[in-house]
Amino acid sequence: MVKQLHITAIIPALNEESAIGLVVTDLLALQDSNGNAMVDQVIVADNGSVDLTAMHAREAGAKVVSETRRGYGAACLAAINSITETDVVLFVDGDCSIRVSQTSRLLDAIAEGADMAIGSRCLGYIEPGAMSLPQHLGNGLIARIIALLWQAPVTDIGPFRAIRYPTLQKLAMQDRAYGWTVEMQVKALQQGLVVREIPVDCLVRVGRSKVSGTVRGVIGAACGMFGMIMRLWWQGRHAKKSNNSPIEFNV
Repeated sequence: MVKQLHITAIIPALNEESAIGLVVTDLLALQDSNGNAMVDQVIVADNGSVDLTAMHAREAGAKVVSETRRGYGAACLAAINSITETDVVLFVDGDCSIRVSQTSRLLDAIAEGADMAIGSRCLGYIEPGAMSLPQHLGNGLIARIIALLWQAPVTDIGPFRAIRYPTLQKLAMQDRAYGWTVEMQVKALQQGLVVREIPVDCLVRVGRSKVSGTVRGVIGAACGMFGMIMRLWWQGRHAKKSNNSPIEFNV
């Protein structure tokens, strides 16, 4: 709990048995200046793992929900649907690619009034080898497109982020694949929410990435993100035209 805010951490995971236990343990061990636990609950969304991810997550103290339909967004949605009550949702990858200690930076931003806090790797330190060249280029391009279309300071579309639970519910998230992070950021901008980017570090992950580790993953992620941007841009443009159109009466 941070400043009376109940914190739920969500970790979408697929075959992360080597790292998931460490991430869960570190999250639950986080304490504020008074020695109180910062994260109240950790939910691991097991996205069809064929290894011991689920078992290690439970042993470390996490609640585990299963979502066999593959997709980053599908796993996140399954975890969200299992929440009964909370104030803030923290999204964390289960591969040890972040410094869990930097969670406090995101949660402090929320406690200070932000609706959403996004961990920007581009504003922080990227460990050599932590991001592939296609990741660097694709991430930068997607961030620039969002910044241009919605006239907002966007440097990263990183998955390490925190958002107020009521705000998350209002966003009505739908994407079940690679467009998840983009959908959340763009919808927040469309709704005029307070979004802050917080510098965070990016570390070399444990195990092989399901996205950057394969050509199919890189292309799929890029297409999913760009497609989501275009869909939301078109919907916003259409909605604006509809609001400005004269009222029609059916006779």
